[in-house]
Amino acid sequence: MDCSASTCTRSISRLSATSETVFCVSRTLRVLLKSVRRLSLKPLHIFINLYRAIRVTFHRLVRHIVSSISSYNMAKVNTTFQTADYLVCASTLLVACGIGVFHACTGGRQRTSAEFLLADRNMSPFPVAVSLVASFISAITFLGTPAENYTQGCMYWLYAISYIFVGLWTSRCFIPIFYRLHVTSAFEYLELRFNKVLRICGMLTFFLQMIIYMGIVIYAPALALSAVTGLHLWGSVVAIGLVCTFYTTIGGMKAVLWTDVFQVTIMISGFLALIIAGSMRMGGIGKVWEVAEAGGRIDFFNFDPDPTVRHTFWSVVIGGTFTWSAVYCVNQAQVQRYLTCGREPVAQFALFLAVVGMVIVVSLACLAGLVMYANYAGCDPFTLGYVDSSDQLVPYFLMDLFHESPGLPGLLVSAVFSAALSTVSSGLNSLAAVTGEDIVKTISPDIEEEKYTKITKALAAGYGILCIGMAFVASLLGDVLQAALSIFGMIGGPLLGLFSLGIFFPWANSKGALTGLICGLVFSFWIGIGAQFYPPPNPNKPLLSIDNCPNVTEASLNATFYMTTELPYTMAKEPERPHVAQLYAVSYAWYSAIAWLTVIGTGLIASFATGYTEPSEVDPRLLCPVVDAMYCCLPEKWKGPLRCGAKKYEPGDDQEKVVTMKETEEYKSEQDGQGAFSQVVTDGDPPAYDEAVDQLTKL
Repeated sequence: MDCSASTCTRSISRLSATSETVFCVSRTLRVLLKSVRRLSLKPLHIFINLYRAIRVTFHRLVRHIVSSISSYNMAKVNTTFQTADYLVCASTLLVACGIGVFHACTGGRQRTSAEFLLADRNMSPFPVAVSLVASFISAITFLGTPAENYTQGCMYWLYAISYIFVGLWTSRCFIPIFYRLHVTSAFEYLELRFNKVLRICGMLTFFLQMIIYMGIVIYAPALALSAVTGLHLWGSVVAIGLVCTFYTTIGGMKAVLWTDVFQVTIMISGFLALIIAGSMRMGGIGKVWEVAEAGGRIDFFNFDPDPTVRHTFWSVVIGGTFTWSAVYCVNQAQVQRYLTCGREPVAQFALFLAVVGMVIVVSLACLAGLVMYANYAGCDPFTLGYVDSSDQLVPYFLMDLFHESPGLPGLLVSAVFSAALSTVSSGLNSLAAVTGEDIVKTISPDIEEEKYTKITKALAAGYGILCIGMAFVASLLGDVLQAALSIFGMIGGPLLGLFSLGIFFPWANSKGALTGLICGLVFSFWIGIGAQFYPPPNPNKPLLSIDNCPNVTEASLNATFYMTTELPYTMAKEPERPHVAQLYAVSYAWYSAIAWLTVIGTGLIASFATGYTEPSEVDPRLLCPVVDAMYCCLPEKWKGPLRCGAKKYEPGDDQEKVVTMKETEEYKSEQDGQGAFSQVVTDGDPPAYDEAVDQLTKL
């Protein structure tokens, strides 16, 4: 063989690394399959065995990280997958499919809608908490958050504070109401509080939000793959969509929850690998922080009250609270997870665990962005044209770190895969639940259970195909992080306002609620779409230098090309902006808060204009007065007047009662309790409800 000694040595080293990586992956899969075959093991034991195998894999591969650092070269990276990388990616997808098959063949075998949609309402808090983290902190986080910190600084890190407020608000005000009503679809509340029209409107709003969002989530990891491999972009989209649709359709909610556990483990491992390897290359995390601070990326104290500034303390903490409340308070995907716990305290505990997990994940993502900045502060791949958009920085960085260690790039791209799969599977299951409960059962209330379960499975599969198509639309949206959060604000904000109007304001009626929802959607879309035509000013942090690039000639040429092509945009006179464009300049972080205020304000005005609802006539199960949620320690004699006439909820109010006057008379004549069957009241006639309960109490 005609090759130099160094070339042969590198080939042998690469072959050794490939074989060892394949061995580690096969070991992990073997341990998992052994656990699956032992059906007596609980899912938590399976996870423990899988964790041990992954730990062994990590220790075996850590020396390849060191070897990749020692051979570091800042020239353009060879972004080509090797055989071991494809094997690792394929293994990740196979594990997800295997978990789906396992839950399709065990337990009740997904034969009932309760098992398929709600996991029989008996899940422990750990997998539910992990799934709550995975559902919406996904591939958007893995790609967008580090890139945000790389280009704009670490103000995004303050979203961790908003997660704490979101957890408190959700656990105190929203989870108790969903448990009182024993619902499957969150939109059943809207019919109980207002009418069927509001239920349908809320459902359609949710459909619009989730289908667009899942299109973005499928597109993001496909973009990562196209940046680091030769695989076609849309081939990746189809692969992710089909795998996710498969295990969600056959395994139901249990498969979704436990694949989320596996996928979050992979995602956190990916962040840790980027942080550890990148910090070692720079000489430690202290050096990373020093370089980031010198480059203006460490900025937590921007208290500018201007709402047009993209990220400030106020927009991230206050605006972020409303943005993520639209997700964790009323989004069906999250509500469905709360209901799988079976009991309200368990669901609240799962949410608190999820808040801790969300803070950890967003902190790792932000730190990874700072590490990436420190590594490229002297040779920016974006300035050199090595990547086309900021969303490709993370896959480029991981290939830069690990291209000499076959298998590791595949493991980290699998983390992006996993993040996408967890979110899309949650969305598919929730869309199937809403369609089944709010449409199918409304049309055919007496449908057989077996037939209904088959329909929900078919719906999950159909929505999977639809979301693959929506990924094409997502490719036109640009920055995936801002696009995702803008959708939460423009669509989720009005939906949060609609639920808040019913829960916190007993005077609201159905006409006011419908008016508020329409006004909120129109106003938020007007601002969001207007911002596309008149983008708000977005001054970047100081551009990164290319002075430390090893190939000065190539770097200079690329930099000249970059500056030449960007010059007309940066130096050309900005077109005249109409006065209304100032409204479009509002930061996307405020979209949800603005929509919420619009729905509440216009909804209350319309309610009082059309004849408000008497607070005493509203079922107390449907309300959460602010005084009870925020000032629970006040004495009852103070809280009573502050409820504004609304009845106080008592723990027994959520139990099923005999309510009609006719059935009450029959019960009187049948002292042994063998009278007519009971019927559960919604909100049709509150006075009759109270009178019937009083008569039953006297008996």
